[in-house]
Amino acid sequence: MAEKNGLSYAEAGVDIDAGNALVERIKPAAKATARPGVMSGLGGFGALFDLKAAGYADPVLVAATDGVGTKLRIAIDTGEVSGVGIDLVAMCVNDLVCQGAEPLFFLDYFATGKLSVEAAATVIEGIAAGCTAAGCALIGGETAEMPGMYPAGDFDLAGFAVGAMERGTALPADVAAGDVLLGLASDGVHSNGFSLVRKVVALAGLGWDASAPFADGPLGAALLRPTRLYVRPALAAIRAGGVHGLAHITGGGLTENLPRILPEGLGAEVDLSAWTLPPVFRWLAETGGLSQAELLKTFNAGIGMVLSVEAGRADALAEVLAAEGETVCRLGTVSAGTGVSFGGALL
Repeated sequence: MAEKNGLSYAEAGVDIDAGNALVERIKPAAKATARPGVMSGLGGFGALFDLKAAGYADPVLVAATDGVGTKLRIAIDTGEVSGVGIDLVAMCVNDLVCQGAEPLFFLDYFATGKLSVEAAATVIEGIAAGCTAAGCALIGGETAEMPGMYPAGDFDLAGFAVGAMERGTALPADVAAGDVLLGLASDGVHSNGFSLVRKVVALAGLGWDASAPFADGPLGAALLRPTRLYVRPALAAIRAGGVHGLAHITGGGLTENLPRILPEGLGAEVDLSAWTLPPVFRWLAETGGLSQAELLKTFNAGIGMVLSVEAGRADALAEVLAAEGETVCRLGTVSAGTGVSFGGALL
C-alpha cells in the first residue's frame, strides 16, 4: 500500500529545527548567568536549584511574574529588541527585592507566530544580561511558535523569578511614622504607561525614527531605554541595616505603590521639589496635556524605587546606595494618615 502524502508540522507553520537551533544559540548566554545553587543546564523537562548550596539555612521562597507590556510594540516596530529582555527581568526582580528577597533564578516565556532565531536569541541574550546584573541565574524557559496567534514579526514575553530570604527577614517590617523616604532615580519610562506614551506620540505626529524632542537620538530608541535594575543596591542597603520597606514604582506610580508598604493608619508625605522631573516626562505631560496627578499615577516620574528607612540611618543608607551607583534623594517622610500627600510641584 502506497504511503499517503500527509502534512508535516513544518507545513503547519511550526519549525522544530528552528527551536532547536535557538536553544543551542542561547546556551552560552544562559550558562554565563550561573550562580551557586544552579544544578542543571538548559534542555531538561525541569530546572533544579539547591537552596542549601546558595547559602540558605531556613529559607522562605518568594516568587514574582510580570511582562513588558505595550513597550514591546515599539521594540517590534523599530526592530530594537535587545533591551526588552532586561526590562522583563527588572520588572520581576525589582519586585522580589521589595519583599527583602535575593533573586535566585529566572525563567522566561517567549511566544511568537513565526520563530526568528535571530530576534528570539537577541531577546533572550538580553534576559541573560539582566539576570547577570541582578545576580540570578537563567535556568529555563519556553519558546512557543504558534502560527495564527500572532501577526508576522510579533511576539510576547513573560518572566518568572524566584528569590529567597531567611525566615523572619521579610519586608516591609517596622515601617513607622518618622521614617525617611529615600528615592532612587529611574532610567526613564521603564516599562509602564506605554499605552499612554504611544497615544502621546501619535498625537505629536512623530515616527519612532524621528529625533527625540527630549533627548539625543531617535525617539524610539530613547523610549526603549531599559528598566533600571535596583537589586544589588537595594540588597546592600538591606544588609547595612535600617531599611523598613521598599516600593517599586511601576504602574500606579508613587500614588498607588507607596501605600503598599505602609501599615494601616500611616501615610506618606512627598515633596515634589526634592527632584527634577526628567525631560521625557515633561515632554509627555506637555504634549499630551497630562495633569500632575495623571503623571504621578501613570508613570514613575523619575523615581523608580523608594525605601522607607529609619530616620537615624537615612544619611548612612543614602551613602550606601550612592556607592552602589544610585542617584538618591530625600522624598519625604512616613506620617500619620492614609495615602500619599504631595507638596510642591513637578510641572
